[in-house]
Amino acid sequence: MLLTSAVFIASCEKPNVRMHTIVKEDGWIERQITYSTIMSQEERDSLWKGDNVCWAEPVPECLNIDAFMGSNTEVNGDTVTTTFSRSFRSPEEMCEQTPLQLNGRHLQSSAKLEKKFRWFYTEYIYEETFNTVADTFKLPVTNYADQDVVSYWFTGQPNLLEGLNGAEASEKISKMEPFVTQWINDNLFKMGFDYIVNHYDSIQNPPVDKEKFVALQDSLAKSIMKDEDKAEWDAAEEFEKFFHSNAYAPFFDDETPLGKGLSEELSNKLNIFWFSVPYTLEMPGMIVNPGTGIIKDGIIHYSLTFERLIPGDYIITATSRVTNIWAYVVSILIILAAIFLFIYQGRRKK
Repeated sequence: MLLTSAVFIASCEKPNVRMHTIVKEDGWIERQITYSTIMSQEERDSLWKGDNVCWAEPVPECLNIDAFMGSNTEVNGDTVTTTFSRSFRSPEEMCEQTPLQLNGRHLQSSAKLEKKFRWFYTEYIYEETFNTVADTFKLPVTNYADQDVVSYWFTGQPNLLEGLNGAEASEKISKMEPFVTQWINDNLFKMGFDYIVNHYDSIQNPPVDKEKFVALQDSLAKSIMKDEDKAEWDAAEEFEKFFHSNAYAPFFDDETPLGKGLSEELSNKLNIFWFSVPYTLEMPGMIVNPGTGIIKDGIIHYSLTFERLIPGDYIITATSRVTNIWAYVVSILIILAAIFLFIYQGRRKK
């Protein structure tokens, strides 16, 4: 149940959500939230009310769009795409209404916009920081690998593969991967174990008392995970072998209240791995530094995923320049005036 979590995560469909931020020359910022839903013909027909189209439902769990009033819905085949937008006076005001959330928890962010006048151009520097969600898991990932390895695995920075060929890069990555599996498994075991502890009074005829059960945590974990090559475990069977009792079986039976509660507890934690919101940024003028993003058709693309929020805060930054045409005109006029004055004074001397 624990070591197959990676397969479970990979098999889940991620919500098709996108976030687009538009930074304007006057300092205003527009934020657009777009999500797509696959709907049957009957469901699509229900969107129409007279001559108007309502927005697509249901809203993905990773969104809270209460503050986004304006919307536009497009229907293309069986895909219904809804876009919400809102303009803000400042980055600070925008971040107060960040629409992203993880398991009902508001994703905190902060942003700032700097304008630097350089005569011939004005430089715009935008930075938005999404707070880390490392506290989602009780066991920190840095207990399993050093900070640089953790940061590279989840964010790609720093680039630990620089200068390596394909074979060398593959070998280095293969050595990193086990720490992620171990980190996930240990945390899932910890969640399940803590859930049993918190509901220990519901167990009928437990083989050991609660204090003894807590003391046996490490021994139980080693016993269950001793065979690293095993594809999957029957948790109820492993508990019965260790304690010589089937008293804990209800926790691993989804038909029981205890089993259902444990499954929901683990599923809620695993849900956060689905979080993936492509983030695009539009800056005024010409982009001169996209940070860690990639420029496509004048738009900067970033990957905002749960993994990137694990090692620390995830920072999106970009710099652009707006040409001050009037500065060129003024400069040319000044030069022409200087030339004219020089010639005029030269003639007067004659």
